[in-house]
Amino acid sequence: MKRKILLPLLAVLLLAACNDNTQNPADQKKGSSGKTLELLVVADPGVYAGETKELIDSLFTRPQEGLYNPDPMFDIVNIPLSSYRNTEMFRVHRNILLCDVNSENPGKVYKHIDEYAAPQVIYDFAVKDTKSLREKLRKYESDILDELYKAEHRRVIKAFRGMYNHKLCKALEDQFGFRLTFSNEFALAKQDVDFAWVRKEAKDFGIGVLVDVMPYTDSKIFEEQTLLDRIDTIMRHHVPAPAENSYMGLERRRDEQGYYLAPIYRKHVKFEGSPYCIETRGNWRAFGDFMGGPFVSYALLSPDQKKVVILTGYVYCPRNKPWSKRDLLMQVESICHSLDFDTAE
Repeated sequence: MKRKILLPLLAVLLLAACNDNTQNPADQKKGSSGKTLELLVVADPGVYAGETKELIDSLFTRPQEGLYNPDPMFDIVNIPLSSYRNTEMFRVHRNILLCDVNSENPGKVYKHIDEYAAPQVIYDFAVKDTKSLREKLRKYESDILDELYKAEHRRVIKAFRGMYNHKLCKALEDQFGFRLTFSNEFALAKQDVDFAWVRKEAKDFGIGVLVDVMPYTDSKIFEEQTLLDRIDTIMRHHVPAPAENSYMGLERRRDEQGYYLAPIYRKHVKFEGSPYCIETRGNWRAFGDFMGGPFVSYALLSPDQKKVVILTGYVYCPRNKPWSKRDLLMQVESICHSLDFDTAE
């Protein structure tokens, strides 16, 4: 493999535009393989063991935030270096952590984007010993996770672009002035001034995205309680549940000590095209009915800093199998990340 040095880390991902007349060069490569949120750890048995295995597992298989029944962030598949080097099937996997431990290695880390397939991210640790491997894994943890999630988003967006819902996406673009990528499995459930609800209803699950746009007045909208109140109000006002007089809302009940029964996770994240974005994860529930599930929300500032866009994706999946709430959540999360403010042809 031709190695490209990672230090300093550079952003090299190119997200395809919603315009289906323009083809991203990455789309011309062979499609990558691998299940949703699957990480291929290429490491010999003596490397993926002991402290190193414990560290890798703790970094990449810790519970996904915002799920009642926790799933790991990634499912790890381990193969030895020889299998990876001798088998093309493994080299086209979407997410690869390559742990090459050899005393003759330069002791560096390399990142490869779309090297053998697309979308794909490979982190190549060419280190001298396992201690150095652990040090560099800790150092680049956040960067690796960011790139792995970007690859997952790109996979879903690419798949949805292949079943692109022209009518729906054009209607949203005309209303809001920006693009989101939905497949033809999604339909517009409700539309109001500065609001839209898009959903997909399947036999065993339902997923959807709520689009809420407002003028930007000050930074208070990004404060935790203000933002939660806004999301909750939008849900209550626009999304009914099946039972009479029931509706969707955020799960914000607390225990006797004042802690949320279902924790809410909040952090600042980088979001393509936006100067500022807050990600919120937690659970919603149906008031007046017995329903609930996870949600992920992105409150972001438009590039001209005149509007705030709140994209909230939700999942309803009462059975854990054959569908995974984690994997369904990745679908709506990816739709949110398909947001494109640049609609110029």
